[in-house]
Amino acid sequence: MTELGPVAWPPAPIRTERLVLRESEARDRAAFIELFASPEVGTYIGGPRPRDELERAVPGVPGRRPGLFVIDLDGAMIGMITLDRRDAEHPGHVRPDAGEAALGYLFLPEAWGYGYAAEACAAALDWFADALPGEPVVLCTQSANDRAMRVAAKLGFTEVERFEEYGAEQWFGVWSSGVPSG
Repeated sequence: MTELGPVAWPPAPIRTERLVLRESEARDRAAFIELFASPEVGTYIGGPRPRDELERAVPGVPGRRPGLFVIDLDGAMIGMITLDRRDAEHPGHVRPDAGEAALGYLFLPEAWGYGYAAEACAAALDWFADALPGEPVVLCTQSANDRAMRVAAKLGFTEVERFEEYGAEQWFGVWSSGVPSG
């Protein structure tokens, strides 16, 4: 996936009622490792990665790149959101030339069930709509991922299609800034 384009990065931290969306910092490294090593988090994204591999591979300041927000609750990372351009090789597009912005997110299991994903993603989508007005945002998730399907519906994503990829049925939807996101 490529960068978002002509967007100044990083934006000022985005504050919601309970969360802060911010750029990654060195203090987030342990949470990034935990996120990608977690069997629960890995369920719908190809499984967890070995912790020793992550300890070697994750840089001192992980995830510092355009399009990646750390989700901070009371001073600690509980998850991350990405807004990246969707690669043309993947199925699922709403533009003939592909390259739509794709929303992705991962949260630590202890942060599940509190509405943080919907709250943080709504804030990221609102930021995106201000930064790139009129640009659609797509979301792809396994249709078996009930939690992600509920978040997509709550955010106002509408189904475009379903297809097989990675050995499972994928749900592909689109959001546009004309639809309320939260």
